[in-house]
Amino acid sequence: MNEILKKEVCLSYLKKYAEKDLNNIEKMFSEDIVLRDWKIRVEGIKDALAETRKNFENADTIEIEVLSTYENKNTVAAELKIIVDSTEILYVVDVITINSEGKISSIRAYLGRGDS
Repeated sequence: MNEILKKEVCLSYLKKYAEKDLNNIEKMFSEDIVLRDWKIRVEGIKDALAETRKNFENADTIEIEVLSTYENKNTVAAELKIIVDSTEILYVVDVITINSEGKISSIRAYLGRGDS
């Protein structure tokens, strides 16, 4: 998959996540997706969607600002500023792997700090 399409998949996923659009996110996930962050690790589309749904239910609003992106062969890393419910600010790096069909096969999220 070429660089532009990988980045488009990544940015589209982040936009759909901020919109809490689970239906379109489901279309973006591969069946064998692995979702991991600083609290959980799940495998398979069913469990990944359940975890995503839980995150959506726990937040009234989600704002995502993409601070920068980095790319290699099949992965895009996005440095993000995420604001949950207008009060909780998280600095996160999402490492998103995209398979040859253009589906997201893994998302690894790392929590960081907001200072430079």
